[in-house]
Amino acid sequence: MQGLVNRAVERFVCDTYGRETWQAITRGLDLGFSEFEAMLNYDPEITPRLLAAVAAALDRPQADILEDIGTYLVSHPNAAAVRRLLRFGGDTFEEVLHSLEDLPGRAALAVSDLRLPPMDVSEEADGRFCLRVGTANSPAQGFGHLAVGLFRALADDYGALVLLEHKGEQAGVERVEIDFLSADHARGRAFSLGAVG
Repeated sequence: MQGLVNRAVERFVCDTYGRETWQAITRGLDLGFSEFEAMLNYDPEITPRLLAAVAAALDRPQADILEDIGTYLVSHPNAAAVRRLLRFGGDTFEEVLHSLEDLPGRAALAVSDLRLPPMDVSEEADGRFCLRVGTANSPAQGFGHLAVGLFRALADDYGALVLLEHKGEQAGVERVEIDFLSADHARGRAFSLGAVG
């Protein structure tokens, strides 16, 4: 799994800030290489070091970097496979929310080594959802921040208007509050399960 995660960070930095920025980050980490292979396993300690180095190089909080990576994974053409995986969850943004508990299983079917943290979604009030992400003892710590970026971009993809807020972590569970304001706020991006790319 670490290869896939680290490769996503690499692609985000290269596509958003340029290969020179990425090269400077990896030189500072002294890894002995500058490119990650998605299907290889790496030392689990590399990922938190990598994220900290990216945040330091960009002079931004790591939570903001994770949100930006989440947005990138849905909106950038180089990450079309992630968008497709998420859109497979339903024809509307609300259907995707209700299918999130199945996402780790769908992801594992697509990439057997990919282990997403457990997710639980509950509707707490009319239009208000709570996403809980289990990250205790997991390399996925901070996944809640990444989820904020993912689902903010995915809502835009569907044309829905939502407010998302990371509410913190307690006992190994990150909470994200999702206020669903409108299902058809804007025109969504074209999407077909049968299309490639």
